[in-house]
Order: sequence, then structure tokens, then C-alpha cells
Amino acid sequence: MIKHINDNDYKAEVLDNAGVVVVDFFATWCAPCKMLAPVLEELQGEMGEIKIVKIDVDESPITASKYGVQSIPTIKIFKAGAEVATKMGFMPKEALKEVIEEVI
Repeated sequence: MIKHINDNDYKAEVLDNAGVVVVDFFATWCAPCKMLAPVLEELQGEMGEIKIVKIDVDESPITASKYGVQSIPTIKIFKAGAEVATKMGFMPKEALKEVIEEVI
């Protein structure tokens, strides 16, 4: 299951994580974000070596602003606390999986 995080636990959940963390910046009203949600759930189930978290840009504007998120969904991939990839908009499962596998 994908964990929902906020500004307060972002550092502990993402930056302090030694592995690969996929962060989905989303909003509840965003149609492409809703389309991406089941894709991320499937990837979390298939790729046990990664962690996927979601952060609502409306509820956590500090983190979204810090990372320059201007359109949603925005996917940011971190490895050992460092940002290594950014993708914007809806992506099919296989395309997103390729991006993640390049980081692993």
C-alpha cells in the first residue's frame, strides 16, 4: 500500500531513506493523478525494492514549492535522499517502470 505523507514527515520518509523512493506529487481534484494512482499501486506490488509515497500539493505546499512542482502529477525519484529523476504528467505503467529501473 502506498503511504500518504506531508510536509512534516517528508524528510524522514524520503530524504533520510537509503533506498529508492518514488514521490507522487498529486491533488485529489486532478484527473490525470487519479489515472496514475492504480499504476503506482501495481508498481509498488511488483517492485518490492522501491518505496512509493504520495504527497498532496494542496495539503503540503511547502514541499511542493521547494521542489518546484508546478504541474501535477509530478513524479520525482530519489535515491539515497538525492533527487535523480523527474517526470510530469500521466505515464503508462511500462514507461514509468523503465524510468524507475534506470535508477535502481
